[in-house]
This record gives sequence, C-alpha cells and structure tokens, in this order.
Amino acid sequence: MRVAVVWNKHLETNPSGQSGPGWYGPSVQSVVTALQQTGHETLLCESDKGLLATLERFMPPDPQARPSGIVFIMGGGSMGEWRSSQIPAMLEMAGIPYTGASPLGAALGLDKVITKKLIRDDGLPTPNFRVMRRGTESTGDLRFPLIVKPRCGYSSLGLQLVHEPSCLRRAVEMIITRYAQDALVEEYIEGREISVALLGNEELEVLPPVEHDFGDRETCVITWEDKNHMAAAEPQKICPARITSELATMLRDISVATFRACLGRDYARVDFRIDRSGRPFVLEINSGPSLNNRDSYFRAATTGGYSFSNLVNRMLDVAHRRYFGIGMPEAGHTFNRGGLQP
Repeated sequence: MRVAVVWNKHLETNPSGQSGPGWYGPSVQSVVTALQQTGHETLLCESDKGLLATLERFMPPDPQARPSGIVFIMGGGSMGEWRSSQIPAMLEMAGIPYTGASPLGAALGLDKVITKKLIRDDGLPTPNFRVMRRGTESTGDLRFPLIVKPRCGYSSLGLQLVHEPSCLRRAVEMIITRYAQDALVEEYIEGREISVALLGNEELEVLPPVEHDFGDRETCVITWEDKNHMAAAEPQKICPARITSELATMLRDISVATFRACLGRDYARVDFRIDRSGRPFVLEINSGPSLNNRDSYFRAATTGGYSFSNLVNRMLDVAHRRYFGIGMPEAGHTFNRGGLQP
C-alpha cells in the first residue's frame, strides 16, 4: 500500500516567531524503513501548504474516488497556536485517511488547560492550576512550588519551577513574551513521574508503564534538554515501572479515561506525577508521542513485546482498521504483537 510519512523537516515556529524542534526528528527515517520492509511504497514529505498537491500525485484516488493510500503523521503544522490540528484538518478536507488524532483531538492534546478541564470534569485527578496573563493575578489556593509553562507548549519548552511568589511574575512574563500565549500555572507534585503508552481504539492496549528516574538530581522535572537528550544527567527510564499492582491498575484506568475524555485515537501517551502518598495526578496527554528509540513510548512498546518494525506497522494497522473497517491488506496478513500473523 502507498504510505506517505509526513513530518517537519524544518523547525516549527510559534506565534511569536520563536523556533522549536519538529516532532520526531531522527526516528522518521526508521519509520520509513520499517514500512518499506513490510512491502509498502513510501514517500517522505513535508507538512507544509503544498502537502495536498504532493499527496495527490503520490496516491491519486481510484476511479470510484476512494483513497489509494494512507498518511502516517509524524509532524504538525509549522505555524500558529493550533498547529497540531492543521495536517489532520487538511487530510480530512481531502478525504485522505491518516494515523493519529482528529483535528479536535490533536488540538485538545496541545491545549493543556482544556485537557485539565476535561479530565477534571470526568472526576480524574490533575494538579490544581490557574491561567495567567500577567503573573500578578491571585494564586488563590495554589501551593508553592509551582510549575509555569506555555498553555499550548510541547517538549517542555519554557517549563519553569517557581519556589516563591516573587519569582512568579517574571516566569509568567517570559511565557507571554517568548511564546505569545497564556501561561499555565499549576502545583508541582513532589514525587515520581510515570508515563503510560496506549495503542488502539475501541479496545485499548495499555503498554507497560515507564518511570522517569531522576536519581539524585536537584530538580526533578523533565526539561527540554532531557526530552532532546542533551542533558548531562538525563532521567533514566525504568520499564516496567516498579509500582504496586494497585497503582498499576489505577494508572491503567485513568489513562484510558483520559484518552476517551480528550478524544484520543490510535495511540497516545499519558504522563503522571505520583505524590508521596501514592496518589496519581495527570499532567497531560500527548496525542503524537515520539517514536525515538530513547523515548518512553518506544521503551514501553519494546517491554510489551514489540520490535520497532512491528510497532510502526501495528500503529498503521490500527488506523487503517479504524478508517476502512479491516486491517492492512498486506498479502492476507495483519500485524499483531509478535509480528505477521495469517
């Protein structure tokens, strides 16, 4: 089958003109290779305004106007506050099937404030928070220390840990100035950080949880440098996380409920903090988790029995089944955890 892998070759740009990294980077070519190894015809293309014309040449619709291929999304749009929803919206307008979240689901995952409101309305735990535009607003009942970050940020860009009120205004002003958006201010949950990877739709596969072990680091938060593997003492990933069966069940149930509340589709990753008494709090949902072999989604998948190739093709199969009602037509086979099955 024809599969177009769409990514950000060039850096994303936020509304203020500041640049940040694309979504997947080094893992893009690995995904293309995994798809080619299973017989798919692939095209790697840029997620820009010329995308639809490129796709029409690569996968023209058949005489009955049915799509002749599918898109594997590995990048968002390059501009604007809702850049993550741009490519799904373009593809839906053109009637082209694709992997991952819908335009609305992608936007919800990017907007951390709406995510928190949605899951809180469903009774799911998340740190107490405020939205600030100046830094002089009342913190109400928020307890320091506080995490300050862009409302619609990604990859921990702009994330700051603030220990006292005198530093809050400066932290919020930095977000407003550099990222041209509101600041999300939430209570810092002292304790452990765990990620849960999800795969599927009607029946969700919950992969083994991954703990981010900070060791003896003074600041126990995941930074931009950590996520881009540039930190001197990057947190170590432990999978499966060493947690009780009771906590594992709680994380599983809350992850699935978060996925449903935020219109998750095909795959996602839910990030948690676990406080000192063992209570979990949802930080966010990532509807486009990185497939880098050093990141938590891939670590969870390999612990769960997937090779990289099987994971990529399973993700594609999940999306194909959602769109067409059947698995990938790969020589009469579909992909399961152990590889090709008749």
